[in-house]
Amino acid sequence: MRYRSVRPDDLTIRDRLREMTAERRRFGYRRLHILLNQEGIRLNHKKLRRLYREERLQVRRRGGRKRALGTRAPMTMPKGPNQRWLLDFLSDTLTDSRRFRIPAVVDDFIRECLCLVADTSLSGIRVVRELGRLIARAEQR
Repeated sequence: MRYRSVRPDDLTIRDRLREMTAERRRFGYRRLHILLNQEGIRLNHKKLRRLYREERLQVRRRGGRKRALGTRAPMTMPKGPNQRWLLDFLSDTLTDSRRFRIPAVVDDFIRECLCLVADTSLSGIRVVRELGRLIARAEQR
């Protein structure tokens, strides 16, 4: 006298779903639905979602941005000149729309600009050379 389900057996679809998710781990049920349709397996998207959930094939959500833990220690102030330098790059354009850049080095203790080099083409080698000259000049003092 009890109701017997007439739902067809879904073992073949479940097996195919497991195979597809083993090959493509980051595919969700919507993409798998498209792939199954391309293979000729016609299936209602709601039924596919139910089977996908019952097989526990959900794609795990990726983690968000990692944030710093705990409290940050305040930056210590330098106690004399040449203990900490700040390096920044400034840029602008000329009237003929060529860009030029200026690396600026500032001593954090005395708040004095130590170096400004303006050029239209600044390579890393050129910046290192200028910083080397600045270090040599600071050691002489």
